[in-house]
Amino acid sequence: MEKQDFKKRVYIEDLHKHLGQEVIIAGWLYNKRSSGKIHFLLVRDGTNIIQCVAAKGEVPEVVFTLYEKLAFESSMLIKGKVTEDKRSPLGFELQVSDLLVLQVPPEEYPITKKEHGIEFLMDHRHLWLRSRKQFAVLRIRHEIVSAIRDFFNERNFILIDTPIFTPAACEGTSTLFETEYFGSNAYLTQSGQLYAEAAALAFGKVYCFGPTFRAEKSKTRRHLTEFWMVEPEVAFFDLDDDMKLAEDFISYIVQRVLERREMELEILERDVSKLVNVKPPFPKISYTEAVKILHDKGTQDNSPQFEWGNDFGGTDETVISEQFDRPVIVHRYPSAVKAFYMKRDPQDERVALAMDVLAPEGYGEIIGGSQREDDYDALLKRIEEHKLPRQAFEWYLDLRRYGSVPHAGFGLGIERTVAWICGIPHIRETIPFPRTIYRLTP
Repeated sequence: MEKQDFKKRVYIEDLHKHLGQEVIIAGWLYNKRSSGKIHFLLVRDGTNIIQCVAAKGEVPEVVFTLYEKLAFESSMLIKGKVTEDKRSPLGFELQVSDLLVLQVPPEEYPITKKEHGIEFLMDHRHLWLRSRKQFAVLRIRHEIVSAIRDFFNERNFILIDTPIFTPAACEGTSTLFETEYFGSNAYLTQSGQLYAEAAALAFGKVYCFGPTFRAEKSKTRRHLTEFWMVEPEVAFFDLDDDMKLAEDFISYIVQRVLERREMELEILERDVSKLVNVKPPFPKISYTEAVKILHDKGTQDNSPQFEWGNDFGGTDETVISEQFDRPVIVHRYPSAVKAFYMKRDPQDERVALAMDVLAPEGYGEIIGGSQREDDYDALLKRIEEHKLPRQAFEWYLDLRRYGSVPHAGFGLGIERTVAWICGIPHIRETIPFPRTIYRLTP
């Protein structure tokens, strides 16, 4: 073989189409073992891992002796026949006839089979991505992103790309990353929602999808400083419509992963019985009903009583979600703990027409949304109450001056959703290169 033969390669995920045929694969050595007369090479190519078998006397001697030279992550081309093997997770293996080494690492691969601490693994994230577990997590992330786009495309939503640089806060000024912008100040976006609202009044139903930034000094397993969020916004929607869209959306994503990523879920040893029930309708409870759950729990274990009016913490969300076998929607939160743009409930001014979707198994909020304030005077009053710069929001007020209608939307955090569906404990493994308050590299 020659180097350019990689152009003839077949991906491991497609080898089932070539049973009994001789093919070329291109990949990296994931592991190896030998019985003396038979060498076994586990080779990955980014789509899967296959066992390649080289038997003494059945391959050229020069190829057989390459075994000793090969180290973890050596890159190579392998020619061989695809044969059935029921012991293999794939159902087949490759009987080697030729092998061409492209590169052998000059020193030991840093991430070996021994245990490593999380800081070491994060320092070597660029290499850790090659591991079996990370392979599974990030392929599931890809499927989730693909499902998100398909869900909205099938429903004729229009994708709107919103700015990364913004002139003012959307959620709260304390969590903004500020930067100099040609003599003035700009901020990295916390959300594309306000711009999506403008687009919804132009196109009816839209969504934006991109990176968002929060300068939260949080050390929890649920927070990153840079994360991805998808945010639909629909004109002539109220809170009930918003909740219905959210449960349909989450159900679609979960069922899609169950359908298409069985192998990856098995690699992660995910208990899929926890996901099978994720279908509409979701249980829906008011904030006040959720507080009662916390009070009942507190009475049982003598913990301090949760006060009505406070926002839920991670532990509170876990206690609430433990009562249900699928995500639960909590609605009508106290307006004091919600953003300025959320419409107040006309039946009770103390609460906003807001909702959160809490994932089961302790993963907490994965969706936050609301019906938006569509009245000009009420919105202006909220902007002033929150001490936000009116000039920066004049364009937003225009949406209430010209053709204002009821509208609603929500935001879903990709990383929290990935963590929940994959069943992994920390959000840092759900994105290729995570950013936290302690990490800006690699």
